[in-house]
Order: sequence, then C-alpha cells, then structure tokens
Amino acid sequence: QKITHRRRGLMTRELAERLRREHTLRPEEYRRLLEACDEETFGYLRAAAAETARARFGNGIYVRGLVEIGNRRAERYRLTPETILDCCRTGYGLGFRTFVLQGGEDPAWDDGTLTALVAEIRRRWSDCAITLSLGERSVASYEALFRAGATRYLLRHETADPQLYAALHPAEMSHARRLACLETLRRIGYQTGTGMMVGVPGQTIGTLVEDLLLIERLRPQMIGIGPFLPHGDTPLG
Repeated sequence: QKITHRRRGLMTRELAERLRREHTLRPEEYRRLLEACDEETFGYLRAAAAETARARFGNGIYVRGLVEIGNRRAERYRLTPETILDCCRTGYGLGFRTFVLQGGEDPAWDDGTLTALVAEIRRRWSDCAITLSLGERSVASYEALFRAGATRYLLRHETADPQLYAALHPAEMSHARRLACLETLRRIGYQTGTGMMVGVPGQTIGTLVEDLLLIERLRPQMIGIGPFLPHGDTPLG
C-alpha cells in the first residue's frame, strides 16, 4: 500500500509539473489529478500559481469598488442611479479605479436606465474600468452597455453540465443560453469573466473536469472559482 501510495503521488506530481509547463491536460489526466492530488502536490501547485501571478501582475493589490445594486433576500432593496453615482464618487476619492455594478436580473434596470448610468460613470470618471455583473441580457443590451462605456462583464457559467445547471436554476433558464451570452460578450469586446462554485449538490469530479475544459476553451480574462456555502434561506439550504 505504501508503494502504491508513493507511486500515485509521483504520478500526480508529474501531471502537476506538465500542467505548469503546457497549461493543459487531457480530461482523464485532470480527473486523475483532482482525485489523487496529495498535500505535497497541492503545495507544488499553490507555489506554481503564486509564481505565475507574480510574473504576470507583480506584487500589487488591485482594489475594486463593488456596488451591490440589488438583493432578493429579506428587505429587498434597489439602489437609485443617484446613490450609485454617490458610491462611485466616494470610491474614486478613496483611490478606487474599477467600479463593479452587481445585482440580479432585475427588470427595473431596463436598457435605457442602465446605459444612461454607465455613460454617466464613464463621463465623470473616464480613467476607471466599469465592470457589470447583471446576469443574462439581450445581445442588443450588451452592445448598448458596451457602447456606453462598460468594459468588463462577469457572468459565471456555473457548471459545464447542462443537467446540473437545470437542477440548480429555474425552468426558464437555459444552459445553452448562458454559454451563448458568454460568447456574445466576448464577440462584442468585453473583458469577460466566468467561473463556478465547487461543492454544489450533484457536482462530481467529472463535472469539474468539464468546467476546466470549458474555461480553457473560453479563455476568459477573469475566472471566479469559490466554495459552495449553503445558506438556510435558499432552495439549497
């Protein structure tokens, strides 16, 4: 058993080293790495990731101003354009140079209201990046927001597995539409972000492998991957 464990550790280390060199693995190799990765290999991967980050970005910290413009829970709120602009004004004074407007798919934020807001932020603070995280919208909406001055858009694919996607979302939402939205954002010219949670009910090593392969194919500028943390006030509570 000790020999088998050691051999398995050597195999995962070899896969990790090749991933570092070539930036990709075959599906079955990703699966093997995820299933059998030991603490030593995890340490190697963490160090490799840190080295890559320093090589690309240095040791600077990039501060972003996240403005939650809406929330479904408890006391539902929706910020007014004036309040959002006040947040941006305060943030700019504190040194923020990226503003992220984030909320759900709220029909009150129609294209006219939202594009006017984005255009005003761009007019007042022209040296700032404007990132939107407002879910699925029409092609025309994405294009209008880009013309108004938005530069980045965050839209997690959430899972590469259509069946798992269907289990986690309302019936009217479509996995194919989510992927089509991501392709549209890339085509328009946004710096596009995607990603997924790890540990959602029904997720397997196989679906995580498909997530990694999808991210490789999309080549987004931003990737958000985080742990699933259940909350009692949600359907998965």
